[in-house]
Amino acid sequence: MNGKREPRVIIIGAGMSGMLMAIKLIESGMDNFQIYDKASEIGGTWRENTYPGIGCDVAAHYYTYQDVPNPEWSTRLPQGAEIQKYLLGVAEQRDLRRRIAFNKEVARADHDGQRWTVRFKDGEVVEADFVVACCGLLHHPRYPDIPGLGDFKGAKFHSARWDHSVPLEGRRVGVIGNGSTGAQIISKLSERKLDLKVFQRTPQWIFPLPDRRYSQIEKSLLRAFPWVGRIIHHVYRVAFENLFAAAVLKPCWQRRLMSWLCKWNLNTVKDPALRAKLTPDYQPLCKRLVMSMEFYPAIQRENVSLVTDEIDHIDARGVVTKDGVLHEVDVLALATGFDAHAYFRPLELRNVQGRTLSEAWKQGPYALRTVAVPGFPNFFFTLGPQSPIGNFSAISISETQINYILRCIEMFRDGKFRTLHPTPEATEKFNAFIRAAMPDTIWVTGCTNWYMSKNGVPSAWPYSGNRFRKELREPNLAEYELAV
Repeated sequence: MNGKREPRVIIIGAGMSGMLMAIKLIESGMDNFQIYDKASEIGGTWRENTYPGIGCDVAAHYYTYQDVPNPEWSTRLPQGAEIQKYLLGVAEQRDLRRRIAFNKEVARADHDGQRWTVRFKDGEVVEADFVVACCGLLHHPRYPDIPGLGDFKGAKFHSARWDHSVPLEGRRVGVIGNGSTGAQIISKLSERKLDLKVFQRTPQWIFPLPDRRYSQIEKSLLRAFPWVGRIIHHVYRVAFENLFAAAVLKPCWQRRLMSWLCKWNLNTVKDPALRAKLTPDYQPLCKRLVMSMEFYPAIQRENVSLVTDEIDHIDARGVVTKDGVLHEVDVLALATGFDAHAYFRPLELRNVQGRTLSEAWKQGPYALRTVAVPGFPNFFFTLGPQSPIGNFSAISISETQINYILRCIEMFRDGKFRTLHPTPEATEKFNAFIRAAMPDTIWVTGCTNWYMSKNGVPSAWPYSGNRFRKELREPNLAEYELAV
């Protein structure tokens, strides 16, 4: 490489962002890397989540790698299996499979001041100059803390571990949770010949985002002219960022419009008593919006009943609410989400001073520019603390972060440093910049949401998409401690 260093890079995770990191390294002329994934197939969240009705509430042509358009999307809002098919196709197209080691779960990584030593659960040990964790956000299922959950004698599973061998037709099915995942499950199961009981813990605002099928003419056009797909990607990005994202940042016409549409959608529920049970006591957008045109029709079907009484406990036969009523079910599906603050953990990091990441993050996760932590050299991650979440495209976010990470690795290759990690001062300045925007956001208007971490620093990005790209356009080495 003309006297340049050849960095050894380990990528953890063969999902959407891990594959993109590999693609960018290849395009930059770097070949000394390996992807490790704990599972036996690529895909990340789209591999693990296969529940009925799973889909993406971001437009398909926006939920696509910018440089790898997909003319085959069948609908505006893609189903999970179709997204997985797209990712499998990208892996084949870019010849990534030979670079992935499957069934390899990382246990810990230790830095000796020069390099990382990565230890796997199967005992293998490898070394690398850089470790990039691309583990995704929706990674660790969160199980509800309900007494007696283990006493239930019927079939029971989390939405991310859906057991397709369990027959549902003609049976009594209970669903706990009614966020984005719950709404999708409920909408799909309501169409089947079963008795569905929905246990609602908190009412959700439902935004009526319409879906539509793409015609063969549209697909043919995109096949013939791939640049059209890139334009559509850009148009959707601008639309989502200037409507959904803008609405959460400060009082504005977008917030008023989206609130009105959510309330209009709620008013399509004909029964006033049912509508009252489905009405949240907080402002639209304070929690992550559920996008659906199917949920309200589903909850009004004759085979669906809504339970709003608080759950007291679960016994062998079903769910017991605080009013003493036993709701007998044969199958219990837990649509209770994920630990959004776990990030790439339980992977443990330890630096040369002996400090672990768990110790560093004891008061809550934090990062410099969403991708790096002080004290842990040459370690980066995607979709970390303060990443734009909510109704952004996770792929678009990762592309911005990975371009930043790639520039750091390229500077290592060019001999500008041997190790780098953020200074505490630069990291605190960045987090103060995040905190400063919070008073105007919708997230502080009085609801409980997973955007706020216990240290008071929001896990979400409180500025525009353009500002995010600007903040990560080019690494500023003055924000890092360097060793040459």
